[in-house]
Amino acid sequence: MKVLIIEDEDLAVKKLHKTLQAVETSAEIVGVEDSIKGSVEWLQANEHPDLILMDIELSDGQSFEIFNLVEVKSPVIFTTSYDEFAIKAFKVNSVDYLLKPIQKDELQIALEKFKKLSV
Repeated sequence: MKVLIIEDEDLAVKKLHKTLQAVETSAEIVGVEDSIKGSVEWLQANEHPDLILMDIELSDGQSFEIFNLVEVKSPVIFTTSYDEFAIKAFKVNSVDYLLKPIQKDELQIALEKFKKLSV
């Protein structure tokens, strides 16, 4: 499973990577982006991953803007500290909406949901 992480906090990226590897050993992180601009450029230049783990509040705005700038073909698991964006998240490619700090069991359930939807 190829995964793109869109997150602007280095510590959150490290924790998410570690948690992802603990629950899904076959996961391969194909990129990490920390901004809307970088994410759009990455998605335009690369084959879309199987899954995107995406924070909402990025260094240059809210990640929902990415969906206005480029076609996002991958399912998304949102990872954020804010619960007020949940409804908006499900209007795009959202599989799940996890609040930080991301718990191992919650990520595992979200990944299982993603796998069922991908069949």
